This record gives sequence, structure tokens and C-alpha cells, in this order.
Amino acid sequence: MLKLNEQVYDAIRHHGEETYPHECCGVLLGRSKDDVNDVADAIRAGNTRTDSAHNRYHIAPQELVKIQRQARERGLDIVGFYHSHPDHPAQWSKTDFEEAHWLGCSYVITAVAQGAAQQTNSFLLTGSSEEDKAFVCEAVVVSNDGASNHAAETAAKEPATERC
Repeated sequence: MLKLNEQVYDAIRHHGEETYPHECCGVLLGRSKDDVNDVADAIRAGNTRTDSAHNRYHIAPQELVKIQRQARERGLDIVGFYHSHPDHPAQWSKTDFEEAHWLGCSYVITAVAQGAAQQTNSFLLTGSSEEDKAFVCEAVVVSNDGASNHAAETAAKEPATERC
């Protein structure tokens, strides 16, 4: 399950609208416990793809290291990544799968149609190695308080398990 507050959820979707018709991308910081990736913050990253930014994204390694360092300073971990699919469904592509390497992380995809965020889905990268990795659709739970925590659990704003 992916848990995040409404502010983070809206920021991810807004980022996709801002970068349309190109893909946006970013990193999800939080804590992972008991099969829940609990997101505290979404950090925007630059899409370094210049050849096909409309349907591909890439986060520069040095930017990812910087974000990881900032997470540690805040007592957080990288628990996932997000990107948008301009004028395409919120489903992972073959390229998304091939370029996903962070086992146990959530990979969030927002479909952005004609500049407006639509469906948002999340996929957990499971497995123990590159050879047996797999994407599994995971529920997205959005709380309407100022922080994502177990006590503030609410009904899913985007019932991803039914949409993946």
C-alpha cells in the first residue's frame, strides 16, 4: 500500500500538468514498514531526457544522490518514484519496467490528458533481484490531514487496486 497526504498527492499531479506535454518525474521520501510505503514528501526532479521527454524520463544520478542525502538528513528514505504519462494511461510501460531497479519502492504514474491530471496509479516493484522483479498494483490511500500517518487513514481517493 502507498500512503500519502492530500498535499503530496496534489503536488505530484500538479507537477504532471505543469510539464505537459513532457513527462515529469520525482522521488518519494518517507518510511517503509509492514508492506506500507508511507510518503512524507515528493521531491521534484529534472527530466534529463532531451530526445523523447514526451514519453520517457530520466533522473540524473547526481540529482538522485543529492535527494537521497537530503532524505537521510531528514530521517527519511526513498520509498518510491513518480512520473507522468502525457496523453497515455496510468499504466507502466515496458521501458518503465526495464528502468525500474529499486526493489520495494512504489512507482507512481499519473495520466495527464490534454494538460489535466486524470488517473493516478501505483505499482510496487517486488522481487529479490533483476531476474525476478515484477510490478504489482498497489492501493493508494490519500489522507486529508497535513501528514500521512496510520492514525489518519481514510478511504482511498484513488482506488488503484481496482484501476491498475
